[in-house]
Amino acid sequence: MRKDSAVADDRPHRARHRASQPSEPDEELMRALYREHAGPLLAYVLRLVAGDRQRAEDVVQETLIRAWKNAGQLNRATGSVRPWLVTVARRIVIDGHRSRQARPQEVDPSPLEVIPAEDEIDKALWLMTLSDALDDLTPAHREVLVETYFKGRTVNEAAETLGIPSGTVRSRVFYALRSMKLALEERGVTA
Repeated sequence: MRKDSAVADDRPHRARHRASQPSEPDEELMRALYREHAGPLLAYVLRLVAGDRQRAEDVVQETLIRAWKNAGQLNRATGSVRPWLVTVARRIVIDGHRSRQARPQEVDPSPLEVIPAEDEIDKALWLMTLSDALDDLTPAHREVLVETYFKGRTVNEAAETLGIPSGTVRSRVFYALRSMKLALEERGVTA
């Protein structure tokens, strides 16, 4: 007779009588199950969970709890209870895997807190400085810069819009850029 198959038979007569009552599981049976099966069951489950010891211990514990809840069936079992324990453990691992696959993976929001946001203050200060420098230009120079640089028109399109010759637009753009550079330098902006 194998050692693990004799678990139910090694108990004293009084323990057998207590185990026959369905509301009170046999404590000695559970100790014997743990003593004889916990180590091999843990080794088996460790292979199933790719070496994750914490998960394996949880599965073994859950398996033994289920054995405790089904102590009446284990008492009536003839032969070894290890196949029953192995089957229960394997099913617990499979159920755990399926439940993790069915649920979307949780994401920790903390990395989002460390991502630097774009600094809008520098952009706002630059636009204020640029606007002030444009106000220092003559209306004719400001007009050609707005048409060519800010609205993106070609020299010929700006000339048509403003109603002046294209050569005049080129000349005004040249002098407007030079004046703009001086106005920006006065405000501390250097190229």
